Amino acid sequence: MIDVLVAGKFVGVAVERTASSGKTFVTSKLRAADSEGEAQFVNVVAFDNSVKSMLLALADGDSVAVSGTMKVGTYEARDKSVRVSINVVATAVLTAYGVKRKREDMRVTSQPETESTRSFSVRKRNGERHSRASGAGVSEVENIQEDDINF
Repeated sequence: MIDVLVAGKFVGVAVERTASSGKTFVTSKLRAADSEGEAQFVNVVAFDNSVKSMLLALADGDSVAVSGTMKVGTYEARDKSVRVSINVVATAVLTAYGVKRKREDMRVTSQPETESTRSFSVRKRNGERHSRASGAGVSEVENIQEDDINF
């Protein structure tokens, strides 16, 4: 297998399927241009839950980059010509939405944090539920919800 990063346009909709073992996976397609500018269709399959949900959220025509392992094969087209078959098992998906979100997260995390929020974050990572910080800013720290914290 070859590790690849393929960028192109999402084609159609992703479909969630169930294997005979009962495990779910998602199949989809994207159209990518080769070095000669000719469109190549890439069959994508995902087994990881986060990758599956990202593929299921995409719509026809969305720009997307898929990373994973590639297998190249051939098949006979209806016109009896031999064509290339490209299959990728996706381990990561990157979309314009994902890039925007990561940039926003970077801006938030690059802002200096106060001593009380820093100690809260450390306690939160260590599994403690409430901040024991004292002094100024305690009420701000105690009002932070779990969903508001980005680790």
